[in-house]
Amino acid sequence: MTNTALDALTHAQKERLAFIDFNLQYFGQVARADLIQRFQTGLAACTRDLASYKELVPQNLVLSHTTKSYHRLESFKPLFEHNAEYILSALCRGFGDGLSSNIQPSSYCQDATRLIHPNSEIIATIMRAITSRTAIECLYTSLTTGTTSKELVPHSIVNNGTRWHVRAFDRSNQEFRDFVTTRIECPKILQHSINCEESADKDTLWHTIYDIILTPHPQLKYPKAIELDYAMENGQLKLEVRAALLGYLLRQWNVDCTEQGTLNCNTYQLHLSNKSQLNLKDIEIAPGYQE
Repeated sequence: MTNTALDALTHAQKERLAFIDFNLQYFGQVARADLIQRFQTGLAACTRDLASYKELVPQNLVLSHTTKSYHRLESFKPLFEHNAEYILSALCRGFGDGLSSNIQPSSYCQDATRLIHPNSEIIATIMRAITSRTAIECLYTSLTTGTTSKELVPHSIVNNGTRWHVRAFDRSNQEFRDFVTTRIECPKILQHSINCEESADKDTLWHTIYDIILTPHPQLKYPKAIELDYAMENGQLKLEVRAALLGYLLRQWNVDCTEQGTLNCNTYQLHLSNKSQLNLKDIEIAPGYQE
């Protein structure tokens, strides 16, 4: 693979090759049907694109005649640089573009400063494990136990507002937990199949949906400001939230979870107004939460 060979391609060709590259890195396979669906091109054009990609990086893929798909080889080296944060955001929206290079920042529109940046290779390995429904073996460092070896069965990657974490079954604790992606090191996909109790459909907290109602904090002098901030209707913001993610949301948006709204309204401008109607569990990190 040379820069000269890539430079000779048109932008449209680079987009299609980047799409192939992305699928191999993050999902472990790509088929001509994927290219046809994404770019609305013919079968012959897809065959040429795959042949061009294979000519540039022959060590990256192999054709499986059983699945009619190209599969990622262990010797895979990405042809394009895929920005992990952009990719994760794109995946949340349903992923469309193959090229994932950094977009030039706007001089008049600024995003919040990000302090935590996920590693592309770590994310790619986790994504392939999720797609293939397999476990990973890795080193994980926590604040309570330090660095330990773990076997995890991941099923989803989530942005909790400040950082990305993976929802996975932890074989050492025999339960579903959250693991910060930046604390995962040396992940390796395990090829044997997972057990029934480790599959995503057994994650009760993930599949439990809460209907919550947020209102301006009762101590605010001018609650209309908050109603405008959150586009509330009749002074309420109604949300459907997974139980596994509710604590993160309430903490990120500084929602007062006390029954009567007793926390400082200058810090906690929202109030969970229907807490008494909910059978809330596992949200100890929420402000003011008590069983």
